[in-house]
Amino acid sequence: MSESATRTPWHLWVVGGISALWNAFGCFDFTMTATKNAAYLEPYPQEMLDYWLNMPAWMWIIWAIGVIGGLAGSIALLLRKKLAVGLFLASLLAAASSMSMGYFDKNAPHMEGQWIMSVVIIAIALLLMVYARWLSRRDVLR
Repeated sequence: MSESATRTPWHLWVVGGISALWNAFGCFDFTMTATKNAAYLEPYPQEMLDYWLNMPAWMWIIWAIGVIGGLAGSIALLLRKKLAVGLFLASLLAAASSMSMGYFDKNAPHMEGQWIMSVVIIAIALLLMVYARWLSRRDVLR
């Protein structure tokens, strides 16, 4: 292994730091919703709250895998661990599954612009997984 293969590129710190903040917010959102934090949930319409708070356990598990996997992937990326690739992949698959189920569920309420945020979340998860895979192939991640 050459010396250049062990150097950490500057962009890893930028991407890792920003992704950690992004995914930490996802975990915060999940936690505030799961604990039914009234102040956090107050801006949402009642029909959305009823839907979210009455989701089956398996949907909560998929959501948790998405957000926790993303944050764990960000931490693994900052630690230069190849595990980041699999964690980001799990996060991507969970986000895509969760949002697809919500999109195709005819009983799910929808907010204006909701699909845009769903696309943004899935795109970021995909980009993080591809980025981690790229670093892994360059032997930056161990």
